[in-house]
Amino acid sequence: MRKTSLLVAGLAALGLFIGYQAIPPAAKAPAVLPTGSAMVDVTLPALLTATARLGQTAFEAKCAACHGLNGAGNINAAPPLIHKIYEPGHHGDESFQCAVSQGVQAHHWRFGHMLPVNGLTRAEVASIIAYIREMQRANGIF
Repeated sequence: MRKTSLLVAGLAALGLFIGYQAIPPAAKAPAVLPTGSAMVDVTLPALLTATARLGQTAFEAKCAACHGLNGAGNINAAPPLIHKIYEPGHHGDESFQCAVSQGVQAHHWRFGHMLPVNGLTRAEVASIIAYIREMQRANGIF
């Protein structure tokens, strides 16, 4: 009897865990960046390539509300992208493409899941990636 109760309890807990993972988070409005909300200090590169400048514009329009100005993170919304976790050897360019198109389950940070970002083409995301990579290089990430 005790083994059966433990088995049922374990299966119930597993069901709750799996159910939690399958429920997408509710969409929330982009956070407003209060002063001092950046998670990392970011050194700006002296120059950006033309592609990275396009990416900067797209990043500011679609990503900065959560990931912070210049990818410095936002303690109230999302992690910094100018961080060693997002170096190409750990999060390659295609992982950024997938994050934008499909969203991401939280796995490095405790901000919750990232929802897909609508209204960006693969080419626009590629320019955002170029911007992030140039910012990372300026900050010694790779």
